[in-house]
Amino acid sequence: MNQRVYDIFWETAAERQKIFYRKLAGETPLSSDPIFLKFKFCNVYRASDRVSQFLIKNVIYDGKKRNKRETLFRIFLFRLLNKIETWEKLGEVNLSSLNEIDQKLDTFRKEGPIYGNAFILCANKVFGFEEKHKNHLKLLEEVFVKNKNRKILNSKSLRELFLNLRELPLIGDFMAYQLAIDFNYSPIFNFDENDFVMPGPGAKRGIEKAFGKTKDYEKIIMEMVKNQDKEFGRLGLDFKNLWGRPMKAIDVQNWWCETDKYCRVKMPELKSNRSKIKNVYKPSRGKIEYFFPPKWGIIAS
Repeated sequence: MNQRVYDIFWETAAERQKIFYRKLAGETPLSSDPIFLKFKFCNVYRASDRVSQFLIKNVIYDGKKRNKRETLFRIFLFRLLNKIETWEKLGEVNLSSLNEIDQKLDTFRKEGPIYGNAFILCANKVFGFEEKHKNHLKLLEEVFVKNKNRKILNSKSLRELFLNLRELPLIGDFMAYQLAIDFNYSPIFNFDENDFVMPGPGAKRGIEKAFGKTKDYEKIIMEMVKNQDKEFGRLGLDFKNLWGRPMKAIDVQNWWCETDKYCRVKMPELKSNRSKIKNVYKPSRGKIEYFFPPKWGIIAS
């Protein structure tokens, strides 16, 4: 094992959380680490990131009453697009407006990208359309209009929810996991986030920089979730968690991806298929009022 990379995971997680709280308090400088000052990194906690916050506040808990099917449809569409600006331009989004959504996305495509760039989505023509969004909308119609969502709604665990989503066309392993986490933010499900994890490509690159080639990605992440207090203590780190919420499997998975990015600059001798960080840090556009699923019992202050 490369102990230095493993330790960097914990060190950078602690520093990124300090940056999170310094931003919240309006403090400067945000960090003494030049890598964090120069490049853009996600939050340690996935639910704290701008897009996830928008999903939680504006897509799921926007104050309007909806049935389970409508709620899951909105979550699914938003995560497929993964772009706040596109969602805002759509206006009111519901199942009855699928045709109108299709027409609007046709128009928006002429003005610029309608998808965010965080995920590489499956874009084959499984439903026969040339345009990616038309295939995605057809998928949503199959699931939510033709009532193929029953199996998803009957999921008994996060792993089972993932597996049911994974069966859908156009949905790969990582996207199914992201959707399962998003669905679990809603009042519809209340699964333990440590029930299951599906590492994405970035997390696997990070883990391999520390542990070498392995098939034990899930096991490594789960052990780190279990031992996080011990590891922060071993390194003498003051990790300020999310208002009492420890890192869950999704967050450790998330931070391995960011650790991979950090090591591209800090330890460039560790070769992988990614050698640079694409996005530089730019101050955010206004302060975020943090809000988390009420069932978590978090009061952001």
